Amino acid sequence: MLEAILFDLDGTLADTDSIHFAVWQDILIRFNLDIDRAFYQQRISGRTNSKIIKDIIPQLTLEEAWKLATEKEETYRRVANSLKPTPGLDKLLRLTDDVVIKRAVVTNAPVDNAVYMLKVLHLTDTFPTVIMAKDAPPGKPDPAPYQLALSRLGMIEPAKAIAFEDSAAGIHSAVGAGIYTIGITSSHPSADLISAGANMTIKDFNSPKLWQLLNYLVTDNKAQRL
Repeated sequence: MLEAILFDLDGTLADTDSIHFAVWQDILIRFNLDIDRAFYQQRISGRTNSKIIKDIIPQLTLEEAWKLATEKEETYRRVANSLKPTPGLDKLLRLTDDVVIKRAVVTNAPVDNAVYMLKVLHLTDTFPTVIMAKDAPPGKPDPAPYQLALSRLGMIEPAKAIAFEDSAAGIHSAVGAGIYTIGITSSHPSADLISAGANMTIKDFNSPKLWQLLNYLVTDNKAQRL
């Protein structure tokens, strides 16, 4: 029986990858780092800012790193004011309402970003439960954020939930928590997400194979309620 659907935010509820990549490109060029997409996907995508900066620009002091991360996210929010939800999300959310499936956002995004993105996407009221890296350190790829989400939704068993993720770090986190994980190919190729541990991959929430799975799970839900 399916009791909860858990969503990553960046790259999952909306395709934000190109914005983050462009902002990081502009910032890192100051440090003589001219990054390409491969570098971004391997060293940045899905990770927390603290881990990114410590890994890529280790010479910065803690104060300098904090200022740089703050600048990066302020720049991102200025650019990301016209985000649109991933296609098919509205249909999936209607399903969760129709068959009473709990839902939550599980993200490594900074608090201001998460709040801003949900507001721009008109999803603030849709997701009263939002788990961020600060709530369950050290954040993804550790399973702690997903474990906390299951707990806050009512001690849901991992086998009764599914998760949507677009990065290796996020997939490691969800799979590590024992959750069936579906990769969204907005940021990484399907093969990379499968290699990271995703059970299946989809382009967006309109995917026929996703709905084949959901229809099976929803049938089980209805049977359980009879």
